[in-house]
Amino acid sequence: MKILYGTGNPAKLEAMRRRLNKLDIDLIGLKDMNTEIPEVTEDGKTPLENAVKKASAYYAAFNIPVFSCDSGLYFDNIPDEDQPGVHVRTVKGKYLSDEEMLEHYSALAKKYGDLTARYKNAVSLITDNEHMYSAMDSSIESMPFIMTEKPHNIRKKGFPLDSLSIDIKTGKYFYDLEADALDRFAIEDGFLDFFIKYLK
Repeated sequence: MKILYGTGNPAKLEAMRRRLNKLDIDLIGLKDMNTEIPEVTEDGKTPLENAVKKASAYYAAFNIPVFSCDSGLYFDNIPDEDQPGVHVRTVKGKYLSDEEMLEHYSALAKKYGDLTARYKNAVSLITDNEHMYSAMDSSIESMPFIMTEKPHNIRKKGFPLDSLSIDIKTGKYFYDLEADALDRFAIEDGFLDFFIKYLK
């Protein structure tokens, strides 16, 4: 089965391919469509609202099985005005580059001290005109991790915040973890369970 992952981010596509490699699917991304991609305004109040909007738009455009994901970033014990939520890349109306994201979140960690963080994730899958499956629950939420002020010297395009992220259990930066462990932070085990359940 060929399934479109509604992302133009090659790093996210490769991470998802590795996470779902047990399934008999051919996973492609938006850049593989070789046609105009519809613009989707991600103005939902939750990751789930955005995931559903994107999946619906891409299914309407391409009429093939498609799923989209969205995430919100949440920190423990900081005020609401500094919580990114679904606006991880957009601060005060400005869309941030990778380097600008590093600067912004490094400054937050400097302001409050090392931050305990988690990604609340959502996924929406459309297999045909009559079947949409969506989830946003703890099974696809990331494990808590630390976001710190000092960035790792490794940068990976599309995943700038991994350079500031530290695994609580080992105390290691994400980029010092084994690749499989890093994938589990990027794409949690619950995603695989979700697709096994609905791609029977």
